[in-house]
Amino acid sequence: MTESLRERKKRATRRHLAEVATKLFVERGFEAVTMAEIAEAADLSVKTVYNYFVAKEDLVLPQGETASADRLAAFVRDRAPGESAARAVLRNLREELRRRDRSVGLTLGYGRFMRMVRESPTLLARFDRLGSDMRAALTAELAAASGASPDDPVPRLVAAQIAWTQETMFVEIAERTARDEPPGEIAAAMLDLLDAMEPLLGDRVLAYATRPREDEPK
Repeated sequence: MTESLRERKKRATRRHLAEVATKLFVERGFEAVTMAEIAEAADLSVKTVYNYFVAKEDLVLPQGETASADRLAAFVRDRAPGESAARAVLRNLREELRRRDRSVGLTLGYGRFMRMVRESPTLLARFDRLGSDMRAALTAELAAASGASPDDPVPRLVAAQIAWTQETMFVEIAERTARDEPPGEIAAAMLDLLDAMEPLLGDRVLAYATRPREDEPK
């Protein structure tokens, strides 16, 4: 479906607000910047800012590929025939790294951004909550994909191990960007890290919730 002019304008305004706010946060610290100051810097009213972002931390973590609680579940939902849940997540992470995608923080200036996040208890709590929400959504997707009963702990345990790969990767990226390592070097190191982590998941996790091929019985 083609995006309307109104939708494009709304998306552009959201992006503009997030960029202006992030610049202020990095320069002065998240806690020190008010919504009124963001509105003034963006040349918009405070009401308009709140129409787009209910809370200040939403400007740091706008709903999107990385900040969506559905991120890992979506990787699993879109897995190819013959591909397991864990391998789908690993494949997507590797593709993002090879593209040096913004969704995994492989952009210049990300180190300063992460230093700002680490200095804010509010943002750290938000990141923790997002991680929990991702694991919960992934658990639900794995339960549906495997046909597990509501009291089966396996989907939750598998989800925790799959999420561990992404969480470990993001922690490592944050530490390396804080040291101002070049994005290309970080991407190469993270590909090696995923290669090291993959066998640690074990055969059962790596094979869990494999999507049947078209010629296989479901």
